[in-house]
Amino acid sequence: MSTELALRERANDRCELCSATEGLMVEAVSPFSDDTPEHNVLVCPACAAAMKGEPNANPFGLQDSAWSEFPAVQVVSWRLLHNVSEPWAVELIEQIYFDDATREWAEQGLAPADDGVPTFDSNGTQIRTGDSVTLIKDLDVKGTSFVAKRGTLVRNIRTTDNPEHIEGRVNNVTIVLKTAFLKKA
Repeated sequence: MSTELALRERANDRCELCSATEGLMVEAVSPFSDDTPEHNVLVCPACAAAMKGEPNANPFGLQDSAWSEFPAVQVVSWRLLHNVSEPWAVELIEQIYFDDATREWAEQGLAPADDGVPTFDSNGTQIRTGDSVTLIKDLDVKGTSFVAKRGTLVRNIRTTDNPEHIEGRVNNVTIVLKTAFLKKA
């Protein structure tokens, strides 16, 4: 059976990202370029363009595709969600858990977030977008009524333009944290 036929059967003749039915095509999920269904997805022209870096006009289909049982679909969804700045997308990224091999595959397709200025934790270890960090000190969070406790794990952080700050979610609130109070987990 050809890859396209296998993907059409797997996807029920719909785009695996947004469920569109027109103009479906097979796209390889980088870094793979083989012809196996495990490394390819069936997508519409708009989602294929989004996979190549163009803005996705309708990213809401990613809410469902992120939970696909197929790793290639999960990887593409996770990567595309990183281009959506809406709060729901940030929360969804934090909820997605991969096995180690799938996480490595997903991270290979993300563009480096920093423009040459690396971000380091309190121990001098470089941290990047997507890493997890641990707080090394209790921190009062301005504008809220809670204290971020020492030892709190912050997953899927985002680096900022300032190498002394990162963004992360603590108690379901996105906050800016100083790198001097963090260590890479």
